[in-house]
Amino acid sequence: MNASPTTTVKAVVTDFDVTTGLSNTKAPLQRRLSAMADMYADQEAAAAQVAQEDTLVYEFFDMGVPSTSGDVAYGTSITYPGKVGDEYHMTKGHFHEVLDTAEIYYCLSGRGYMLMENPEGDWQAAEFTPGQAVYVPRRYAHRSINVSPTEPLVTFFAFPGHAGHDYGTIETKGFRKLCVERDGKPAFVDNPRWQA
Repeated sequence: MNASPTTTVKAVVTDFDVTTGLSNTKAPLQRRLSAMADMYADQEAAAAQVAQEDTLVYEFFDMGVPSTSGDVAYGTSITYPGKVGDEYHMTKGHFHEVLDTAEIYYCLSGRGYMLMENPEGDWQAAEFTPGQAVYVPRRYAHRSINVSPTEPLVTFFAFPGHAGHDYGTIETKGFRKLCVERDGKPAFVDNPRWQA
C-alpha cells in the first residue's frame, strides 16, 4: 500500500459579509486619500480634500493564503463612494509581478468599473454590477472604480498565489485613462499626467 502525500498547507477558513465585504476576523489594509493623492489628476482638489478630511478611499482583506504557484490568493475589496475633483474614487491599481498571471473579480454590491491596460497600450473598461464577474487577462494592470454616489463597490477577487503586486509602475506612470463624471455619467478620458 502506497502512503499518500502529506498535506503541507492547512485549509483556510475565513469570514466575510457577502454584502459589505467586511471580515470580523481579519484586519483590512486601508488606503486613505493622503496615500493616494498623487494618483488623481486634480492635485489641488486632492490636497484640499486631504486638508479637510483624510477620507478612507478603499480597503481590502487579504485572506492569508500562501504565496505559491499552487495556491489561490483571494479576498474582498471595498471602494467607497466619492470623487476627487470630477474623478471617481478608485483603487491604486497594479500589475502583477508575474505579468503572465490573471485575476478574477466578482461584484457583490455597488456599481463601478474595472479599468485595465497592458504594457503594449491596449486598455479596456468592464462594468461592475452585482452578480457579474470580470476576468482581468494576464499582462493587464487593473484598478476598481466606484461610480455610485452613495454605495460602496464591493468585490471578491482571486488570483494565483505567486502573482505578486507591482504598484510601483502605476505610481510612477499612472493609467492611460481616467474615469470622470461628465454630464452626470461616468466617462473615460485621457490622463494628462500619464507618462509613457
